[in-house]
Amino acid sequence: MFDIAQLAGVSEATVSRALSGSPLIAESTRMRVLQVARSANYQVNINARSLRQKRSRSIEVLIPLATRGRQHMSDPFYLDMLGALADALAARSYDLLLTKRAPWLDGVEKNSIQCGRADGIIIMGQGQDLEELDRFASMYPQIIVWGGHLPDHNYVVVGTDNVVGGKMATEHLMQVGRKRIAFLGDPAEPEIALRLEGYKRAHAENGMTLDESLIYKAPFDAREARIAAEATIEGGVRFDALFCASDVIAMSTVTALRRAEIRVPHDVAVVGYDDIRMSANFDPALTTISQQIQQGGETMVDLLLTIIDGGSASTTLLPPELIVRESTVA
Repeated sequence: MFDIAQLAGVSEATVSRALSGSPLIAESTRMRVLQVARSANYQVNINARSLRQKRSRSIEVLIPLATRGRQHMSDPFYLDMLGALADALAARSYDLLLTKRAPWLDGVEKNSIQCGRADGIIIMGQGQDLEELDRFASMYPQIIVWGGHLPDHNYVVVGTDNVVGGKMATEHLMQVGRKRIAFLGDPAEPEIALRLEGYKRAHAENGMTLDESLIYKAPFDAREARIAAEATIEGGVRFDALFCASDVIAMSTVTALRRAEIRVPHDVAVVGYDDIRMSANFDPALTTISQQIQQGGETMVDLLLTIIDGGSASTTLLPPELIVRESTVA
């Protein structure tokens, strides 16, 4: 390592950080160190380094919502995000551990950080266990949470601005001429509550009367979401557009509309939320709000590794993006 430092014109500490994938090192410096290391046929002894640094070189990804039956590991959003996280971790020489059981359910002393199985935890969604999550984060700061920004929490959050995204989706439906816009989602989930807030703000700021009878509860689960959509359609309340709180809910809703012989977007326009990969290939292709899944995964990994290395990190909200497709424009 001394020779590589001399050839690259940096310190041994910089070489060590560059080879370990630390986000504290500039990309140009890291590439210079790696080029020198390759030319010298240098190979990192992962086991020795992990023992010396008391690191596992593993990051645990926790999906706590699965414990409540609201979403499943096979949910397309999770699959897309897991792919982004796996790519980002592999590029930084870290392994990914996957779990569905929140550590606070078994007692914090049994968590993966305390036991040395993982150097940190990425938590997918804040769920409804906010107090338990906050208490856990106060004891173990090596965590990053994907989700919406909520006041008075002890952990770093990465996500999109859900209020802005919800407002953006609703205003798009207004701009294409829709007057009675329904909302489908479960406000018991913090992120969905924020999207609903954006929906309400769009009505208020555009001078449209908000009809509370157009707000319907629908879970993330595809089958249950379709059942909720069918009940909405059969309820007899008139609407000409639907803002669905996730792409899975939106696609389930389109299926229900088809079965009722209601055309999309001619009779009812539909907007989803997430921009999962399959949304572009759905029929009709789904208009949606992008959560910047790839960028979000990379940002979570970089911030978590910064915290693990002793640095500081702060909540980061990525800008949502409206992706217009066939489900709102004929």
